[in-house]
Amino acid sequence: MKRVYSALNLPDAHIVADLLLQSGIATQIFNVNAVGALGELPVDAAQPQVWVEDDARAAEARALIVAHQKKQTQPAQRPCHQCGELNPGNFELCWNCGASIGAA
Repeated sequence: MKRVYSALNLPDAHIVADLLLQSGIATQIFNVNAVGALGELPVDAAQPQVWVEDDARAAEARALIVAHQKKQTQPAQRPCHQCGELNPGNFELCWNCGASIGAA
């Protein structure tokens, strides 16, 4: 087993583990209950960690995690071509009129 991700919190670890599982990569989450030991343990030792069961797939798992993190950045706002309303950059449809915004 190899560690591929140290999460900020338990929900973050589960999101990453589920992302990897969707790609067929089996994972384990360690330090699920270690947050209660903060102060007794160093922060990095108490953070939830995602480990892959197959060492050979560790690089693939890390690449998937990086790609997922890049998608998480909030893009700039984009105007709707139909009504002109500003929409968050990750919207595919205008929140105001429902028209397709399309790729930026």
